[in-house]
Amino acid sequence: MSNPIFFTIPLIAIPILYWAYTYPKNKYKQTNLVLYVHDNHTGDDKSAMTIAGKDGPTTSIMHFGTLLVHDASVTLGPDPGSKEVGRAQGMYINSQLDGKALYMIFSIMFSDGDYKNSTLEIQGADPFVLKEREFSVVSGTGYFRFVRGYGIMTTEFLDIQNKRAIIKLNITVRHF
Repeated sequence: MSNPIFFTIPLIAIPILYWAYTYPKNKYKQTNLVLYVHDNHTGDDKSAMTIAGKDGPTTSIMHFGTLLVHDASVTLGPDPGSKEVGRAQGMYINSQLDGKALYMIFSIMFSDGDYKNSTLEIQGADPFVLKEREFSVVSGTGYFRFVRGYGIMTTEFLDIQNKRAIIKLNITVRHF
């Protein structure tokens, strides 16, 4: 005759193991953002400038090795008159020999709205000849503490002659 304890242990253990395995240990929040960065290399509203390159500060960002810094407006819509919610501050370096890709590292510093006084740290390659480019969100502060995520970047507007662009950032992040 078999011992009834051998039948009871699995009946108790299986639900406990299932609960322990499926119970969320860390409850992440997921935030999805759509933001627009207004990069202007000319005009009264200039937000970017070349600081180094083979011909010094006159080097085009389209040349390999050129370093550019920017402090660009971040808005909720593509129109330059849209509500500004922060600034994108950092650097672009033309890092591809044929000049068709940038390495970017910058902070989105929120100054208004739900994420005021928080930041997102963006890093990665920007092969700007592609319609969509993916980048990493590597860190954050404030509301975005312990963040990690990614984004898809698309060029909404580009005026090469006047060196002006509007870049759409579709960002998905997880954080506590």
